[in-house]
Amino acid sequence: MPIAISQVQIGVEERALIEEALSSGHLAQGRLVAMFESQFAAVSGAPFAVATSSGTSALQLALEVAGVGPGDEVITTPFTFVATINAILSRGATARLVDIDPTTFNLRADLANDAVNTKTKAIVPVHLYGLPADMATMKGIHERTGVRIVEDAAQAHLSSQGDYQVGTLDLGCFSLYATKNVAAGEGGVVTGARPEDEERLRILRNQGMKGRYEYVALGYNYRLNELAAAIALGQLKRLTENMALRQRNALFLTEALQDIPGLITPTTPPGFRHVWHQYTIRVTPDARQSRDSLVTALTAAGVGTGVYYPHVLTDYPPFAQNPLVKTEGIPEARRAAEEVLSLPVHAGLTEGDLTTIADAVHDQLA
Repeated sequence: MPIAISQVQIGVEERALIEEALSSGHLAQGRLVAMFESQFAAVSGAPFAVATSSGTSALQLALEVAGVGPGDEVITTPFTFVATINAILSRGATARLVDIDPTTFNLRADLANDAVNTKTKAIVPVHLYGLPADMATMKGIHERTGVRIVEDAAQAHLSSQGDYQVGTLDLGCFSLYATKNVAAGEGGVVTGARPEDEERLRILRNQGMKGRYEYVALGYNYRLNELAAAIALGQLKRLTENMALRQRNALFLTEALQDIPGLITPTTPPGFRHVWHQYTIRVTPDARQSRDSLVTALTAAGVGTGVYYPHVLTDYPPFAQNPLVKTEGIPEARRAAEEVLSLPVHAGLTEGDLTTIADAVHDQLA
């Protein structure tokens, strides 16, 4: 049986909570959503957590609460899932894309700092593959300029830099999509610290209602339902255990693959906690074959792979000539898009699976 790039594991906790939701007869946002919010806030270290219908809606709400609108600029990375830029453009704001660090794949904080101007309303660092961006520098920018920091932590539940846990500086956005480290099929979470932000988020996600039929803002139906919350609660209980398994699997792969010519294994900077949503290697021009050829060979060998992401955002028609998208040269992001390849690292892998993955890569590149 092929080794999948990701695997959803539904345990007895999720099944019991789903049955509880079904038996209650209450499927819309209710007790289980509130319970999930409370537990997610506790785990993340944030004063509050507001559940939403998706990671994308979490980003949209966070940017609106941060005051982002037409005429504003938001600094982010060109090497990310499309939801990041879609959320920015949905606010009518300009997305200013700056380059990435070639070793972490994350937004270069020094370039973000240099890009801040009088129009900058927010910076959206993306914690790609489960490794935090440089939040120490982001904190300095936030404190010095007042620019809002909206973390795209969709792939980074529990990741940290030193004593800092992602999503606790200003506003943090997480995804509960089916392949994420906490999965509910669909869903998202916004974390933060300001009471006024929490109140605004709760109003906006619920059609602009402060109380029943008390409309105080233009809002949305961005609520999480009880069935999704039930699954997410069970997943949350195993998050620390699954993170440790992912870290173990990543270490195995790095030790097995680190000496292959033309292949670069991922690294974690000192003091950072990587939660390994993806284990992403680079297949450079010095390798025995190209990244795309390796994908074909690994697929034939029964090893699932993923290319996250095959292009920078500005290569796509909606953004290539868009006047609201600005960039000033992104060579490292372009190089990464040509070389990255993710291998299975999920918690369901056995030692035999890991050996099979490593041997398959060796067979093709060593």
